[in-house]
Amino acid sequence: MTLNTFNFYTTHGIRFGNGQAKDSCKEIFKQLGTRILFITDKGLISLGLTKPTIEELKKMGSVEVFDDVEADPSKKTLLKAIDAGKKFKATGVIGFGGGSSMDVAKLAALILGSNEDLEKAWGVANAKGPRLPLALVPTTAGTGSEVTPVSIITVGAEEKKGVSSAIILPDLAILDPELTLGLPAATTASTGIDAMVHAIEGYSSSNKNNNVISKMLAIEALKLLGGSIEKAVVDGSNVEARGNMLIGAMLAGKAFANSPVAAVHALAYPIGGTFHISHGLSNSLVLPYVLRFNSVDLKAAKDYAELAPYVFPKLDINKGTQAVCAEFIDKMEDLSKRLGLPQKLREVDIPKNACEKMASDAMKQTRLLVNNPREVTEKDAFNIYQSAW
Repeated sequence: MTLNTFNFYTTHGIRFGNGQAKDSCKEIFKQLGTRILFITDKGLISLGLTKPTIEELKKMGSVEVFDDVEADPSKKTLLKAIDAGKKFKATGVIGFGGGSSMDVAKLAALILGSNEDLEKAWGVANAKGPRLPLALVPTTAGTGSEVTPVSIITVGAEEKKGVSSAIILPDLAILDPELTLGLPAATTASTGIDAMVHAIEGYSSSNKNNNVISKMLAIEALKLLGGSIEKAVVDGSNVEARGNMLIGAMLAGKAFANSPVAAVHALAYPIGGTFHISHGLSNSLVLPYVLRFNSVDLKAAKDYAELAPYVFPKLDINKGTQAVCAEFIDKMEDLSKRLGLPQKLREVDIPKNACEKMASDAMKQTRLLVNNPREVTEKDAFNIYQSAW
């Protein structure tokens, strides 16, 4: 095998196991200092999921809880979190929750540690740092944000911007399956599909940093996710399935953190930004249509066919690349149906006449589109949305 030149970055420390959110508090304080800004959302506070961790942390030092994070967090929310951290004189930051809380925590740690201009940090490798010490605790098995160098924030009414920099990879990721036991079935399904998309797009990315480590991690992620997602959706109390989903999402995060995602995500962002559909569901809605568009490219078809048996072990891989690729895409679509997720844009109240504007907005996601196996024009994006409608 001829290997290309590549870089691989990841989170320094990972802790996995039931109860780790509480049991890792001593290590958190050792790394983050005695004044911790704890970033989460009001839903997790009301469910009591944050209580054991916060109470344990308060035995060791001072904790300032910022719980104003919303889905698709806004720049306004991020700036409020930063302001709270400045007033508190935080020595470290914890992001506890889904991708939204972790994304806010990453950039709060960056700005609190460096006081750099946020507007100059947007984009790839523009953040300068340093940042404050940072720990991330996911409560969903989807984004993999605890091991990615990416933070996505909604700016203005609809547009999303991202910071992508190894500087915002956390010092510590704490994976506690017990925190995910209460996830509703629909959230489990949509975040799980999101993690699968990360693995699929990371494996097939045309980015020059696509590498053998990312490919290996994507395969292992899909084994775990494909083998556990239906169990986790049907029986939310299945802690083994929950653990497999959490590890699978993390491995997929490591994969796409170094071999970046592409057109599925680029076309998902306008759905979430304009119509406030969750990120995972937005990905799920366009996934089969983007994969079919890409499958015209022979290398993409080969990549999808290679992944097929890891997700669907009973699939006949002796049919030839195009046939296996086509069946893989059909089976991913069928999996989404079995999980009870909406299948068409119209099912989530997106009007057909929105396809034109979404296509235009998707073209702004240049940092993602450049990684797609096949070039996507605005007309292509429009046709994909039309098919998904």
